[in-house]
Amino acid sequence: MTGPADDRPDDRPENAAPDAPDEAAPVPPDDAVTYSSARGRWVLLATVLGSAIAFIDATVVTIALPNIAEDLDADTADLQWTVNAYALTLAAFLLLGGSLGDRFGRRRVFLVGVVWFAVASLGCAVAPSIGLLIAARALQGVGGALLTPGSLAIIQSTFSGEDRGRAIGAWSGLGGIAGAVAPFLGGWIVQFTSWRWVFGINLPLAALVVAVTLRHVPESADPEAAKRLDVAGTVLGALGLAGLTYGFTRWTSVGTPDAVVVATLAGGVLALVAFVIVESRAVAPSLPPALFRWRPFAGTNAATLLIYAAISGLFFFLVVTLQVVSGYSPLASGIAPLPVTALMLLLSPRAGALSHRIGPRLPMTVGPLVCAAGAVMLSTIGADAPYVTHVLPGVLVFGLGLSATVAPLTTTALAAAPDRLAGVASGVNNAVARIAGLLAIAVLPLVAGVGTSLTDPGTLGPAYQAALLVCAGLLAGGGVVSWLTVPSSADAVRPG
Repeated sequence: MTGPADDRPDDRPENAAPDAPDEAAPVPPDDAVTYSSARGRWVLLATVLGSAIAFIDATVVTIALPNIAEDLDADTADLQWTVNAYALTLAAFLLLGGSLGDRFGRRRVFLVGVVWFAVASLGCAVAPSIGLLIAARALQGVGGALLTPGSLAIIQSTFSGEDRGRAIGAWSGLGGIAGAVAPFLGGWIVQFTSWRWVFGINLPLAALVVAVTLRHVPESADPEAAKRLDVAGTVLGALGLAGLTYGFTRWTSVGTPDAVVVATLAGGVLALVAFVIVESRAVAPSLPPALFRWRPFAGTNAATLLIYAAISGLFFFLVVTLQVVSGYSPLASGIAPLPVTALMLLLSPRAGALSHRIGPRLPMTVGPLVCAAGAVMLSTIGADAPYVTHVLPGVLVFGLGLSATVAPLTTTALAAAPDRLAGVASGVNNAVARIAGLLAIAVLPLVAGVGTSLTDPGTLGPAYQAALLVCAGLLAGGGVVSWLTVPSSADAVRPG
């Protein structure tokens, strides 16, 4: 996109998107923290560990699902809701969390989210029934929605220039490490203690995040942030996602779209349509529609939707299938994806810096296509599948693709919005990723034909293969969208 030099958005409404990128690079703030400084490392520790405790639970809980089903007498729908109650509230309130951070201070809201998440984790750990566990998981999601956008917005406002790209790359890589080491630890906990301790371990981690943040993380906010919160948009978005999630989950359980399924799916669609209308007319929308008029922002988030739906679906089915179909222990299934973590640790910071130099289009195109090849390779896993020959090759290929994808995608999603909307941009991109995972867990079991039991090897085996092939198609689609919408130059991503 190009436009006349004098057609800058200075006089436009504050949520309007520009028609052309600014030719000048952003000027680093005087108090910007450098990537190599001691304070920069402390900021990274707080943001990485804080966001990690929100991301970790999705994978760790997946490892524990067979044990939860046995201990609390849970069926497929119950297990889906154990995952999706968290994903639903996380996705529904992420935009509000970003807006709250911009208005009241990103560090302050981040801290509130960490403490909230810790308290809800304690509720999960002591839940005596599947219903109370699901309720506590929903509360966990609210805490995650407050802390997750703050972690990236803190990095965006603390670092600048190439330091910002390196910091986001390190955030992606180290966050990936935490997300993959946690299943190893979670598998050990489930196998040798109890699934309840996969939630209890969040408490000391949250305490460490609070201590580091209070001492080392600078406060930042948007002085021009709207004074009015978008309550109507938040409620409508939550209702829409809840309707779709409940409808697809019930459809999986009953096997046919009965009246309740049709009504909830229709209600979810209507609520989301109303959400779009409300956001387009709101004075201070949590999701500024004008941002999506800027092609790099819209394209990056469309790619995020496809890619993260595939990532969530793949790991959900892989960890359960390794236990139920292939006979792996919880510990072994937790270790299985560990090479993805190692690759992201080694390659994500370099991918972030490379994307800053050559532009994000190529890595955001090639990375998802490599991930798709890895998903196809992993789809062949069946009964008695040896790890070295049947699991490891696909995991390595998938990890290579993911390492090339995540940092450029995240950097582009943030760079494609004005700095003053860093919290909003972070909230939008995280919400899109979480919505993708939410819908994947709700829809993929239905599409793949899981039925009413995720613990039946005869049913899960062929369903797993179908689900992984669908994930490969989603990843390939994400690569195509990136090629068509993401600029080849990093400077062209940034709005004027």
